[in-house]
Amino acid sequence: MKRLFALLGVILLLLSGCAVRQESATIAATTRPVYEFTLRLCEGTDITVTRLVTEPVSCLHDYSLNVNQVRAVEAAELVVISGAGLEEFMDDLLQSRDVIDSSAGIALAECAEEHDHDHDHHHHEADSHTWLAPESAKIMATNICNGLCVQFPQYRATFEANLNDLLADLDALQAYGEETLSQLSCRELVTFHDGFAYFAEAFDLTILEAVEEESGSEASAQELKHLISIVRTHKLPAIFTETNGSVSAADVIARETGVSIGTLDMAMGEKSYFDAMYHNIDTIKEVLG
Repeated sequence: MKRLFALLGVILLLLSGCAVRQESATIAATTRPVYEFTLRLCEGTDITVTRLVTEPVSCLHDYSLNVNQVRAVEAAELVVISGAGLEEFMDDLLQSRDVIDSSAGIALAECAEEHDHDHDHHHHEADSHTWLAPESAKIMATNICNGLCVQFPQYRATFEANLNDLLADLDALQAYGEETLSQLSCRELVTFHDGFAYFAEAFDLTILEAVEEESGSEASAQELKHLISIVRTHKLPAIFTETNGSVSAADVIARETGVSIGTLDMAMGEKSYFDAMYHNIDTIKEVLG
C-alpha cells in the first residue's frame, strides 16, 4: 500500500509539472499596439503576454533592448512584432525565435527621412506605422490570430472568437473616424512626425509636410521659413506635434502665424491603442473644424 501511494505521488507530481509547463506559455510582443492586440486575442487562455517596449517613444530607429528585455525575448515561446522594418534592431536576437510578423500582407507606404533640414539628402524606406489605419490594424490582428492558432491549436476557438470582437471594435473605430471627420473645413495637415501617413489615408486627409524633428536636430531657419509659407498659403488653422516628440519648431511657427497646435498620439506611449486613436480623431475635429 505504501508503494502504491508513493507511485501515485510520483504520477501526480509529473502531471503537475506538465500542467505548469502548459500554463507558463509566454508571448513577448514588441510595441503597445501588437501587445494589446495579442493580449485581446489571448483572453480566456492561460497564455501570458509580455510587452517589451514599455517606454513612451515616437519611433524605434535608435532603440536598443536592455538586459531584462533581452531575457524576456529569450524566455518567450513566441515573439510578436509589428514588422515592416520597425524592429530591425532586434534582427539578430529574433533569428532563432518563433516570430509572428503582424505586418505581413499590408501594402506599405514609403516614407522619406531627412538627414538635414535643408532637404539636401533623403533616403526612402517602408513606413512602418501601419497600426494607425484601422484597416491595416485588422490585418495585423488577423495575422497574429493565425500565428497563435498554429502555435497553440488547443485555443483556436478562443482566439477566433476574440478576433471577431477585436475586428468589430476596429470597424467601429473606422466608422467613428469617417463620420466625425466627414465635414472638416480643412483636410490638410502639417505634422511634426512622419508616421501619420496611414492615419491620414484612412480618413481622407492630406499631409502637406511631415517634419521629423529630434532633439539636437531642430528645424533650420530655412525650413521654418518654408513651413511658415505652407501654413499661410494653405490657410491652415493648426499644425500637429506628436505626444513624445519635439515641439520647438511648432512653437515658432505658431507664434509667427497664430495657428493652434494640436497633439497627435502614435499609440506607442501611455494611452492605449484605442484611446490614442480616438484622441487623434477628436483632436483633428476640434482644431480643424
